[in-house]
Amino acid sequence: MNVALSPDLQTVTQVTHWTDRLFSFRVTRPKSLRFRSGEFVMIGLAGDNGKPILRAYSIASPAWDEELEFYSIKVPDGPLTSRLQHIEVGQPIILRPKPVGTLVHDALKPGKRLWFLATGTGFAPFASLLREPETWEKYETVVMMHTCREVGELDYGRRLVEDLRDDLLIGELIGDKLHYYPTTTREESPFMGRITDNLTSGKVFADLGLEGPLDPALDRAMVCGSLAFNKDVAAVLESFGLQEGSNSAPADYVIEKAFVGDGV
Repeated sequence: MNVALSPDLQTVTQVTHWTDRLFSFRVTRPKSLRFRSGEFVMIGLAGDNGKPILRAYSIASPAWDEELEFYSIKVPDGPLTSRLQHIEVGQPIILRPKPVGTLVHDALKPGKRLWFLATGTGFAPFASLLREPETWEKYETVVMMHTCREVGELDYGRRLVEDLRDDLLIGELIGDKLHYYPTTTREESPFMGRITDNLTSGKVFADLGLEGPLDPALDRAMVCGSLAFNKDVAAVLESFGLQEGSNSAPADYVIEKAFVGDGV
C-alpha cells in the first residue's frame, strides 16, 4: 500500500500531553464522514515496511464537531502508540472512515438516569457523548464515573467536564443534570475506590446525593475500560437486574468491546 497516496490520510491539528502516559490529539475530519457520538474508527500510522499499523480508537469529539479528537495512552514499546505519541501538528495520520460501536444512544432502551462508567482512556467515547445534545435531551440525570490510578490521569476528563456548562451548544441543556464522580485507586484524592466497589457499596449514591441502588426501570449505563473492568462492571450491573443491549437489540446497558488497551 502506498500510504502517501491514500485517500484515508488526515492532518494533525492539535496535540496535548496530559501526563507522561496520556495524550490527546485532533485531526481534520473527512467531509464525507458521518458518525454517531460514542462510535470508534480505525486510525494509525505507516510502519517501517510501509504497511499501516491500525488500531480502533473511540472518537472523543461529538458528532457535530468539525474536527476529530482522540485520547490515547502511551506505550513505550507498543506497535502503534510508541510512534503515535510523537506526532506533531501538520503531520499526516491514517483514518479509515467507517465508524462502528455499541456506545450509542440507539443501543439503549429509554430511561431516566444514564451512567457513563470508564477507566483510564476509556473516558474517550464519553467525551463525545457528554458533548452530544441528545444525551441531555433524553435523560434527567447523567452520572460520569471515571477511575484512574493517579490524580493527574483524571485531568483530561476533569477539564472537559468543567467546561461543559459554558458550552454554547449544550450548556443550557445540562443545568443540574450532570453528576461527575472522579476517583483514584492509588493516589489520595477526594473520592477513592473502584467503580464496581462504589456502585455495590452505595458510596457513589451517598456521595452524590442520588437515590440508589441501580434500578432497571430507571437506570441505563455505558461501559468502557479494560476487558477485566468491562466484565466486572457487567456482573455488577446484572446483579441489579440490568440487561446488556446492542444496536440490534436495545436494552439497559452496553459495553465497548474495541477498547484500546495497554498493548497498543
